Amino acid sequence: MTPEKESEINELVEAIQKLVKTAYIYPLQRSKEFDLTLSQSSVVKNLAINGPLSSAELSRKLYVTPSNITGVIDRLEKKELVQRIRKQNDRRVYLISLTEKGMEIGDCLPDPFEKKVGTNLKSLESEKVQHLSQAVEQIISLIEKEH
Repeated sequence: MTPEKESEINELVEAIQKLVKTAYIYPLQRSKEFDLTLSQSSVVKNLAINGPLSSAELSRKLYVTPSNITGVIDRLEKKELVQRIRKQNDRRVYLISLTEKGMEIGDCLPDPFEKKVGTNLKSLESEKVQHLSQAVEQIISLIEKEH
């Protein structure tokens, strides 16, 4: 391997590590500052952005099972960050709403990674987005590749 190629590979690996840190570790650290798990902070931030939602809507938005979201909401309710409010036109449904304390924390949490990336990708040309998508897919396949 040439020194140039080795240098390029090292730069790419460092960039991937930075991506992982930006996408996962930074939000995790911010969550811990408020004594929240990453799942809990995702719920709080989602409610801060979208307003009150049913637990079913939250589970769909966060790609988790309804039973998982129920446990997260229970713990957030104990921390007095959310409250369940019965929906007026359908008494079977409760909306999950942030309390004042929850709203303060939600405003301090970083935007979800997918929102930041999605918003910023809109400014790129379609061809560039396709190229990035293919590059990321190739990196994923290299990571998942069996040795």
